[in-house]
Amino acid sequence: MPAILAIESSCDETAAAVVLNGKVLNNVIASQHIHRQYGGVVPELASRAHQKNIVTVTEHALQEAHIRKSELQAIAFTQGPGLLGSLMVGASFAKGMSLALDIPLIAVNHMEAHVMAHFIPERKPAFPFLCLTVSGGHTEIILVKDFLTMEKAGETLDDAAGEAFDKGAKMLGLPYPGGPLIDRYAAQGNPAAFNFPCSQVPALNFSFSGIKTALLYFLKDKEAEFIKNNLPDICASLQAHLIKMLMNKLTQAAEQFKIKTIAIAGGVSANSGLRAELQRLGKEKNWEIFIPDFQYCTDNAAMIGIAGHYKFQQQQWAPLSVAPAARMPIPFSPH
Repeated sequence: MPAILAIESSCDETAAAVVLNGKVLNNVIASQHIHRQYGGVVPELASRAHQKNIVTVTEHALQEAHIRKSELQAIAFTQGPGLLGSLMVGASFAKGMSLALDIPLIAVNHMEAHVMAHFIPERKPAFPFLCLTVSGGHTEIILVKDFLTMEKAGETLDDAAGEAFDKGAKMLGLPYPGGPLIDRYAAQGNPAAFNFPCSQVPALNFSFSGIKTALLYFLKDKEAEFIKNNLPDICASLQAHLIKMLMNKLTQAAEQFKIKTIAIAGGVSANSGLRAELQRLGKEKNWEIFIPDFQYCTDNAAMIGIAGHYKFQQQQWAPLSVAPAARMPIPFSPH
């Protein structure tokens, strides 16, 4: 029964989890609130916070799981993608523990781990399935053939969907992180109140720069009072159009691959409007839908640990010379 300690430090969440024989025992996360005053994540401050939190978070995870360091059989960590300074903190810590305990080191792709979060609960998707991964830095459609065999079928050509939410919120004068606030206001508004463009790009790819520009020009000549009075409707309209673009490509992918098992992952998968629309579309298309628990949507170590579990079974160890990577794409397969 392998006991694996997982470390996640790709951005501004310092996280640790213990996975025992494929079962997640806990999921400890230390969030960094300092970035709110700057309106976004400051890389240097993020890496410093990881250095401050990583020992405490790891000890908490081990104590909560009632697992001694001597009982660990592997250390899994996020190799990338992410902020390089943040990744270096997690990678160095994981390497140190691996060397000190003389146990294998497992390097995990952060985006693959988001997909693997669907193998934490009892109800798991059958292969093959499609997973729409949506976050502040990535928007991709992943064809998942097996636990460790994934292909990227489509991706954003410019900005990520999560960035469009956050930048839209910033234009509206909402504090960081703005994506959840857009979702909250959208629940009170009319999604058909205002019209924004839905970009049309080739194949299964996305583009979100156009809708951000459209929002910018829409707000340019509006008085502050107008924006305040119409905030729920603006948020609802923006969110509805972003979700429409995501669902259009996901539907196209499902038809192209003839797959009816559909999942979502990543930070934006916590968006209530996206979750509701996917459920509605699933009933219409007769899809089997998989949506992760909220705690596994945002960056967390449990998903790193479950990915590490399947890598452990295949003895996919990483050398101590392994380097963190700011960019680390899932293999792309043109279709």
